[in-house]
Amino acid sequence: MLDRINKAQRDINTACETLGRQINIMEVCGTHTVSIFRNGIRSILPKNLKLLSGPGCPVCVTDQGYIDAVLQLADRDDCIIATYGDMIRVPGKEGSLETKQAKANVKIVLSSEDALRLAKDNPEKIVIFVAVGFETTTPATAVVVKEAAAGAIYNFCILSGHKLVVPAMRALLSEKNDNINAFLCPGHVSAIIGYGAFAEIVEYFDRPCVVAGFEPVQIIEGLCEICRQLSAGKAELKSMYSAVVTEKGNVAAQKITDECFEPVDGYWRGLGKIPKSTLKLKDEYSRFDAFERFGITEEPSEEIAGCRCGEVLCGLIEPPECGLFGRSCTPQEPVGPCMVSSEGACAAWFKYGRDK
Repeated sequence: MLDRINKAQRDINTACETLGRQINIMEVCGTHTVSIFRNGIRSILPKNLKLLSGPGCPVCVTDQGYIDAVLQLADRDDCIIATYGDMIRVPGKEGSLETKQAKANVKIVLSSEDALRLAKDNPEKIVIFVAVGFETTTPATAVVVKEAAAGAIYNFCILSGHKLVVPAMRALLSEKNDNINAFLCPGHVSAIIGYGAFAEIVEYFDRPCVVAGFEPVQIIEGLCEICRQLSAGKAELKSMYSAVVTEKGNVAAQKITDECFEPVDGYWRGLGKIPKSTLKLKDEYSRFDAFERFGITEEPSEEIAGCRCGEVLCGLIEPPECGLFGRSCTPQEPVGPCMVSSEGACAAWFKYGRDK
């Protein structure tokens, strides 16, 4: 394995020297961001190769309006809010779920099945599952929605914040962000949607897209493949994670997602409104849609003063360039979502790379 890493490192150095200019590669996945920091990968890369953290953390890209909708529902006496742990500390206009826990019924769950079980165990309450995540977690949400429908568990519903990765990548480049030369594509998402889903980014925007796993050797070989393409003046689609990712992905997972959800325009932190980028329950499952059930609409809202999470998610700045980073915004007292989530770029920089 060490031989593979050394060879990839040499090839990266050669390619970057040949190019003789700044190269910016965006890692779309938050897990890649953390793994890159934890394993010291940045420290062995050439100075003219820069890694940008992208919109790959589902908690981080969730718009402020969605958070405010969750907090609005948490104020209801007839509801239980079921959420993953990362969401509980994300701040909204009126505090966070954590600050409301003393007065509201907020439960941390480890899975969508746990949320449905809460509904079965508490028939006198309406359980609202805070359904945030990319294509990786959407099929599990679809499963419990179908299970609730089949079992007539009508005190269960979801507030869908599920998002699609490719429209976000498209939006980044459509804004003429010449800052991004290539994408290191997410392994987990690609296992569901297949690496073929990124073909449009390669073909339309002429950007290399390479899927990689999360071990150091997999990441470095993925970066090496990107550098090889850039030095050759090519943009190609390639998976370096063949043990897990296929061209077409997990067809069964895609099928159950398509049965329950449809893509609609949605708001992203830092990226604004992106066409067909958010998943909404189809009409036949609308009684499980918390937005419709409670007459709530997700409206874009102003970001927290001074917080530059949106710029971080677009690869426009690095976390230390935000005036709040490490000062008023820390993992203990987070101001923005990128410092809250374990996969957030700000949290990773704070833990591993403040001096980089």
